[in-house]
Amino acid sequence: MARLTINGTAQTVDLPDEVPLLWALRDGLNMTGTKFGCGVAACGACTVHIDGEAVRSCQVAIGDVWGEVTTIEGLGTPDAPAVLQQAWVDHQVAQCGYCQSGQIMQAAALLAEVPNPTDADIDEAMQGNLCRCGTYPRIRAAIHDAAQKLQEA
Repeated sequence: MARLTINGTAQTVDLPDEVPLLWALRDGLNMTGTKFGCGVAACGACTVHIDGEAVRSCQVAIGDVWGEVTTIEGLGTPDAPAVLQQAWVDHQVAQCGYCQSGQIMQAAALLAEVPNPTDADIDEAMQGNLCRCGTYPRIRAAIHDAAQKLQEA
């Protein structure tokens, strides 16, 4: 039995410590915003934050979680999306949408570290997050837009 703090709430997951965080979130806690993509940390669809660091939840066992977990569900709400989530909508980033929770979580980690990223900063930070639909120019535009709005706030 693992005790985790997820999106600010203490959770108990009745799964063995070696179960990947991804499956604890999806199957143990029914938090399906975090997606399974490849299972080998190559696509970024399962990206969450642990203590603010973007990590691939398919590769972190629940027994190895070192801090508070933030998932896409923890960034905003349907009634009050996070600035980054609203930028995604405003720029119509998603096509199929499958990778977008991981993309947004990676972008959120970038903006927390680099408040005014250049195109090169964005490209470097986002390179491990794959989008089959190829919406990379929209992703970059949404990140720039969110960065500007966050600086104005």
